[in-house]
Amino acid sequence: MCGIVGYLGSQQATPIILDGLRRLEYRGYDSAGIATLDQGQVTIRRAEGKLARLESLLANQPLSGTVGIGHTRWATHGRPSEINAHPHVAGGIVVVHNGIIENYLELKRKLLDLGHRFSSETDTEIIAHLVEQHFKETADFESAVRRALGEVRGAFAVAILCAQQPDRLIAAKQGSPLVVGQGQGEYFVASDIPAMLSHTRQMVFLDDGELVSFSPSEMVFSTLAGEPLQKLAKTITWSPVMAEKGGYRHFMLKEIYEQPRAIADTIAGRVRENLGEVFLEGLKLNESELAALDRICLVACGTSWHAALVGKFLIEKHVRLPVEVDIASEFRYRDPVVTAKTLVLVISQSGETADTLAALREAHRRGGKVVAICNVVESSIARESDGVIYTHAGPEIGVASTKAFTTQLVSLYLFTLHLARVRATLGQEKLRTMLSDLLSLPRKVEECLGLDAAIEQAAQTVFQARDFLFLGRGNQFPIALEGALKLKEISYIHAEGYPAGEMKHGPIALIDEHLPVVVLAPHNATLEKVAANMEEVQARGGRVLAVSDRADGDLLAKV
Repeated sequence: MCGIVGYLGSQQATPIILDGLRRLEYRGYDSAGIATLDQGQVTIRRAEGKLARLESLLANQPLSGTVGIGHTRWATHGRPSEINAHPHVAGGIVVVHNGIIENYLELKRKLLDLGHRFSSETDTEIIAHLVEQHFKETADFESAVRRALGEVRGAFAVAILCAQQPDRLIAAKQGSPLVVGQGQGEYFVASDIPAMLSHTRQMVFLDDGELVSFSPSEMVFSTLAGEPLQKLAKTITWSPVMAEKGGYRHFMLKEIYEQPRAIADTIAGRVRENLGEVFLEGLKLNESELAALDRICLVACGTSWHAALVGKFLIEKHVRLPVEVDIASEFRYRDPVVTAKTLVLVISQSGETADTLAALREAHRRGGKVVAICNVVESSIARESDGVIYTHAGPEIGVASTKAFTTQLVSLYLFTLHLARVRATLGQEKLRTMLSDLLSLPRKVEECLGLDAAIEQAAQTVFQARDFLFLGRGNQFPIALEGALKLKEISYIHAEGYPAGEMKHGPIALIDEHLPVVVLAPHNATLEKVAANMEEVQARGGRVLAVSDRADGDLLAKV
């Protein structure tokens, strides 16, 4: 995952691109770079490490030019270093790239035989040399890009400049996200919406196999094969302020505190509490189609997969319909059984998760219906699904998902209640009670966010630990997985999530005074069993951190 930004207009490109990269730094912080074109001269600045190092370099060695491209890198091919940082250049062709070129070794051997010499370890540099080779043969920049990308196998979103045609910028997409922004006499391209929100809300979402060519007077869309396309701009309702830190030290902290608002927005307009009804305007499956379903497959990656695991508990309990949960990267490789009566529900915050998008396409190929739970309007997954339930979380910039996860859970809850009403597995009174509980959720989350001091105090007792165990039973097991994932992502501390009942099958051997154990202990039917797990931890000298929904003297005695 990397971030790319491009600009063509009348303003100086560097400040605009740098601002866009700041908003995309969550996509990669191994290195960063910018290239501009000024009077036919390409100038590049690159720096290893976080974006601040590139900013310092530019303060001492500024760039000028009204056309430029930038990149923030998450290393795939080649270690993090200045030499492997983007942009990459070959003979006046300059490229930034997000994705992975699967046949780059084969292409590199071919280019070496033609006399090309490489200065980096990256797969991206191949693209620059391929375009250069075809440009030598055709003297046509756009044709050279088409031919070069036609040789590439894998995923890419690219922005490309040519020193010989300094008033052009070309971008293309296959399997990686790319969004185009249209301003007043200026054009933008980026990996994600927030990079451009300060400059325009008029955006065009590229589909796979599409290319856009910018000049000072127009932008022209076509397929990679050269067939002309008509693409319409969409107005993005997110405000630039929504993508700012809002006084918080970190985007993730801001997004944690936005959860009550995000949950309320996801519920808004979708509930008639008095009638026990849920309206999902984008679902696009009628009641007879929902009633005919014989199975649901939930498909997602990472945090969204944890939300899907919770969804399985919800749907099977309240709808009595079999549910399978798949990691998206495995779905299409296991020859899944999908029929016309199967609903494949894919979950993705960005709507651009490559493995989830591939799973969606595999489900369609096998004749299944696909509904997406997604945050980004007009994203690839949203566009290609038969229906979509938007989460309305607003832009999520933090690397570790927070408000997206909770709004996915809310969306799954709403979908479950809608399906239960259609299939008559819950009565109206029960539906009303469950909707009432849901409507109280934003207030309850606000109460939890008021526990900062207690949470900080607990963290102070265990912050030096190098390993953690998270335990949960039932629908709390996926939450334990999510807690462990968050600790790994944010603190770089090893953590494992486990079903509490499985503690005796392996993890119990690791428990000692050095291993904190986070136990999810809500007051439900499994509380006594969870309490027994806590006693087992204590018996081995382990430290228990219990998370519960209310104070309990018996629980307090076990921590």
